[in-house]
Amino acid sequence: MKFVLFDLMSNHPNGVTGENLKAQERIQQVIDQAVLAESLGFDGYGVGERHGAPFLSSSPAVMLTAIAAKTTKIRLLPTVSVLSVLDPVRVAEDYATLDHLSGGRLEMMIGKGNDPRHYPLFGITEEEQWASLAERYDLLKRLWTEENVSWEGNYRSPIYNVTTEPRPYQNQIPIWHGSASSPLSTELAAKNGEPIFSSNAFHPMAKYKELIDHYRERLEYYGFDSKKAVVGAGAGSLYLADTNEGAINRFRPYYDIQMNTEAAKHNQSPFKDLEDHIENGSALIGGAEFVIEKILKYHQAFGHQVQSISVGGLSKEEQYEQLERFATDVMPVLRREVPSTVWEMGAAAVES
Repeated sequence: MKFVLFDLMSNHPNGVTGENLKAQERIQQVIDQAVLAESLGFDGYGVGERHGAPFLSSSPAVMLTAIAAKTTKIRLLPTVSVLSVLDPVRVAEDYATLDHLSGGRLEMMIGKGNDPRHYPLFGITEEEQWASLAERYDLLKRLWTEENVSWEGNYRSPIYNVTTEPRPYQNQIPIWHGSASSPLSTELAAKNGEPIFSSNAFHPMAKYKELIDHYRERLEYYGFDSKKAVVGAGAGSLYLADTNEGAINRFRPYYDIQMNTEAAKHNQSPFKDLEDHIENGSALIGGAEFVIEKILKYHQAFGHQVQSISVGGLSKEEQYEQLERFATDVMPVLRREVPSTVWEMGAAAVES
């Protein structure tokens, strides 16, 4: 199994100390965290995209470029790039530049986004999000794989005979499709034989398994081998301690703040409290043995090769403690138990 660390760059007050970092401090914290993740053996680092408080992650391409300058091996992912509201020409230019500056470490991840506030900000309606995403994705792929592109659509002005520069550093920039709520995303990924990343954060396993199963079914429909499907999966939260009870007690203040965010309310999580979320959802709160067993349980259902975690919202000291615990006590076991070929032979893709 491969491991990636994601950060949405939320900047609400610390749930225990009440400390509220300045924007510059929180931004620097993300860069330092990525450097630590690489030193601990994580395979990738992802920065989300949100527009509006309490998030500072409006510019993942810029953040990942800064991280690229401080690292040498770790894969870099926008998680996700909210392509449903972005100009594909600008996305093609920005991320191709990042691909060069990172020496070909970019793993593109696209999605319609998980915060409805960005739709009016960028001039589309929430009802248009799926059509907008599909159209902009099609143009982005053409801009990265073709020269002298002419195109017309509904969500930006036409272009004629355009070749974006720089051209990507990699022969083919890998594109992952974020999957959280709708088979429209898994359909788009399957149609193009590209990997998916399940958010697996706010709902019970069955909701996400249904989407992953749909993805595999549609891969077969489009002529791809579903046995070679590439799937990543997230987790609600991570907090490791010597005992399950200790982890729950230490994490509870952070959970309460997370569940009161606008994003959490938008996702309408059905869990009534932290204990319910741990028992019936993906939250990784407990001792190392509990966390290992839980990830293996989800692997049996999802068949995923890449696992993401997040330690956002914790103090810097706790973030470092959690990442070191996870890297030392959890990752080696799962690497042995779950084979993964992702990133060993170049870009992740599904073979026909």
